[in-house]
Amino acid sequence: MSTAPTPAPADRARPAHPAAPAVPDGPGRRLYWALADCWTIVRRDLLHLVRQPSIVAWQLGFPIVSVLLFVYVFGSAMDVGTADYKTYALPGMFTMTMAFGFMNTAMAVAVDKERGVTDRFRSMPMAPSAVVTGRGVSDVLHAALDLLVLAVIALAVGWRPQGGAPAALGAFALLLLLRFALIWVGVFIGLLVPNQEAAGNLFALAFPFGMVSSVFTPPSMMPDWLGAVAMWNPVSSTADAVRGLFGSPVSAGGSWIEQNAAPMAVLWPLAITAVFLPLAVRRFQRLSG
Repeated sequence: MSTAPTPAPADRARPAHPAAPAVPDGPGRRLYWALADCWTIVRRDLLHLVRQPSIVAWQLGFPIVSVLLFVYVFGSAMDVGTADYKTYALPGMFTMTMAFGFMNTAMAVAVDKERGVTDRFRSMPMAPSAVVTGRGVSDVLHAALDLLVLAVIALAVGWRPQGGAPAALGAFALLLLLRFALIWVGVFIGLLVPNQEAAGNLFALAFPFGMVSSVFTPPSMMPDWLGAVAMWNPVSSTADAVRGLFGSPVSAGGSWIEQNAAPMAVLWPLAITAVFLPLAVRRFQRLSG
């Protein structure tokens, strides 16, 4: 018995849809379907959050509890050379939440892979980049929600940005840029690990990435070798940059990396994206069928 050959993904015919605009063949058509497929994945991920709000509550639980602990429990004992510790710690808390978010991405990708959802997407006539880019867009939207909730809580405990509205918006943009860059690290890790248990075990390795930084303590107050590691941590550059934009105290120190926190808060995420976005796409394309 002979069977018809399976067409390549790029040549598979798209199902007719009365609402789909007529797009001529060529690069424009491929771009249209790449964007349409990406939006389909985004809608799917957002619907999961709407139908399972406990996921959002769980992911926000740690930063919310940390805010309350560092403001009301540890704040009076912390001395970073500023009058009010929460003006130093809360911008760092925003940054740490964005930094730790990549492990949530890794876990979600690992769950989809283990349950066969990823293989099912790969077998469908859809743009090969849609699964990866869709995850990136949906995670940025989720991160924006996380920041909104944390900002409301920070305002409730007495924190106020002093740099003005445009500067505050610029600070939130830098925070989302860091989260966007680390999404691709999470996607790559999620596709690399064998199962969701292995992805969950990586939280222990990710924890120092956010903590050995200027999030809670200036690197100048750490031992020299640890302070050097903290200063060159991309999380520190973003934390110091957003503190400056919020009008909050910036880490004391005269090193080059600390003096150039604002440009490095842009360059670090761009470098991370340039490395891990191609790695994530390549890893997705090489998954065994």
